[in-house]
Order: sequence, then structure tokens, then C-alpha cells
Amino acid sequence: MTPHNELRLLPWLGPDDKPCYLSTDDQGGHLSRLADSTEAIQLNFAAALVAHAMEVLRDEAGDLEELQELSADLTEALKDVLRVATIRGRRLPALDLTTREEGEIRRRLSASSSTPNDRAAPDHVRGCPTQS
Repeated sequence: MTPHNELRLLPWLGPDDKPCYLSTDDQGGHLSRLADSTEAIQLNFAAALVAHAMEVLRDEAGDLEELQELSADLTEALKDVLRVATIRGRRLPALDLTTREEGEIRRRLSASSSTPNDRAAPDHVRGCPTQS
């Protein structure tokens, strides 16, 4: 099985847009390699799309149809990237932090998120969400 005896979330959706999972002891098996390759392709596509978006946004003569298509493509790429981040986050070993260590990490993240660019971000995007 995958680490921690958990199923591996795969980077594609199944029928009816439901998540697909893999249970295997062989991390180098065909489906594991296919999933790793698909994740890499999705991330590379997103990076190329961001570069294209920057070019389109610099072009003041860009038309509305092109911007709408770009927005749709960026939305799909972002969904893929978030899925890859979720997949990879699940595969990381869990941190066993003391309350003091967690507080120190949050303090550092909070201090580093007070840049001028951060002030323009919506409240739900800034820093780390607090746990209740």
C-alpha cells in the first residue's frame, strides 16, 4: 500500500467526475509511474499557461474572447495544480509539532506575509488559516 496504508489519490477523475484512487505496494508500478507522469505534465502545462497569460495580459489589444478562453484554461489548470498539491501533501509524512513549535511557525508565516503585495490579497488568502 501507499505510505501510512492510505490509498493514493490519482491526478485524474473517473466516471461522473469522481476521484480515482490507487492501492499498491509497488510505488514503481505502471499506474504509479503514469500518475507521476500525469502530475508532471499538469504542472508543466500550468507553468506554460501562466507564461502565456502574462503575454496576453501585456497585450493591450487583446480581445474579450481571448481573455475568456484564457480564463477558462487557467481555471482548469489551477484545478489540476490544486489536485497535485493535495496528492503530494497527502504523501508527506505528518509533522508532529508541539504547540510551541506550531505557534513559532505561525508567527514566522504571519510576519513574512505582511509584504505590500499581500495587502491586496483577500483576507481568506493571507497567511495561514487559524485552527479552532
